[in-house]
Amino acid sequence: MGLTARIRTRDGWAVSHAVVTLTDMTGAQVLRAEADAEGAVRDTTPLAPGAYTVIVTAVGYAPAASSAIVTASGRADAGNVTLARQGGTELPPPGPWTIDPAHSSVGAVAQHLGISSVHGRFTEFRGRIEIAPDETAKSRVEAVINASSIDTGNAMRDEHLKSPDFLDVVRYPEISYLSTGLTPAGSDRWTVHGELTMHGVVRPVDLNLAYLGTGADPWGGTRAAFRATAELHREDFAMNYNQVVQAGIAAIGTTLKVELDIQAVQGETLPQA
Repeated sequence: MGLTARIRTRDGWAVSHAVVTLTDMTGAQVLRAEADAEGAVRDTTPLAPGAYTVIVTAVGYAPAASSAIVTASGRADAGNVTLARQGGTELPPPGPWTIDPAHSSVGAVAQHLGISSVHGRFTEFRGRIEIAPDETAKSRVEAVINASSIDTGNAMRDEHLKSPDFLDVVRYPEISYLSTGLTPAGSDRWTVHGELTMHGVVRPVDLNLAYLGTGADPWGGTRAAFRATAELHREDFAMNYNQVVQAGIAAIGTTLKVELDIQAVQGETLPQA
């Protein structure tokens, strides 16, 4: 008996400090519970059968409300409740934002032997976001990655990826991205249109961008968080190396899934921390 729920952010993290309030159809509060460290609510207060409203609040997040039905068993499951950061339905305040590499990640996933995945990341990069004051579509993103900073957790594989078979970092030491436009794709999602320069080839690449919210940091600044994904094909960037193993299966897949988790600090520079 009682109420169960799981409180999560839009990117799947538990909200451990969330408070869940249950009200009946008259608006009277019948239950109040706090999520545990895993974002779970497991309250055993007996509930009378009927319709209720579940209200979830947490500092720094927009409140969420949903309906719940308590069955004859005296329990209700609110399921997964997703909270959006305050300000999560629009882009951050206008002006320049500087990407913080220490609290961001640039990763890629490729298929290996047709049965598993190899995860890699670039450890050195820099970037800037310019939020346009009036027309969101005119906002800009630019980023530069040090191609030789590739890290897949295997030194031999990393050296091969740096070789002319793949990134050819001696001839092409940087990978760059420059946006050309922004199209809304939902209340807190956008498609970033831009051009990616890699291995000496320039191709149009769209990023699927989710804005996760804005908040203060411990150094007196303001930060915004984003998550973006894209799909790339190696042959589009003249990286055609392939070793075929038994049964015609390629050792390394030709498709790369790019995953970006970005924190940006408001202003032209990063805090000295």
